[in-house]
Amino acid sequence: MPTVLETHIKNRFRVQPNHANNNDTLHGGNLMKWLDEVGAMSAMRFAGETCVTARVNELDFERPIGIGDTALVEAFVYDAGRTSVHVGLRAWREEPRSGQAERTTESSFTFVAIDEDGSPVPVPTLSVDTDRGRELRERMLEREVGE
Repeated sequence: MPTVLETHIKNRFRVQPNHANNNDTLHGGNLMKWLDEVGAMSAMRFAGETCVTARVNELDFERPIGIGDTALVEAFVYDAGRTSVHVGLRAWREEPRSGQAERTTESSFTFVAIDEDGSPVPVPTLSVDTDRGRELRERMLEREVGE
């Protein structure tokens, strides 16, 4: 059984002018793409199968990320169904010289595990075996209830 922390992935993306909107901040669509890519990696690490995006459950942009900043994207599996994988996602604006970070985005996506023919396949049971894993999982489950 894979654990929450075994699915935990962080990735960084340097925000370039070609990623920006008219306000010289990261275009929301680019951040969505990065969230989707890192989320899929987390889901695949959990499922051991190819996973495809089934749903963007929620996506809250709290503050912008500027050109020259680094977008730090974090993903982890917090729940699973028979073939579905629920991934919690967060992003931060990180100043590349100092490493100072400020959360900008919180989201959750649902992915479905598929076989070579594109048919859904079962996923394992998620295990939570550390306090940090429990904290991450409970925070996302509480967000679902609060909606």
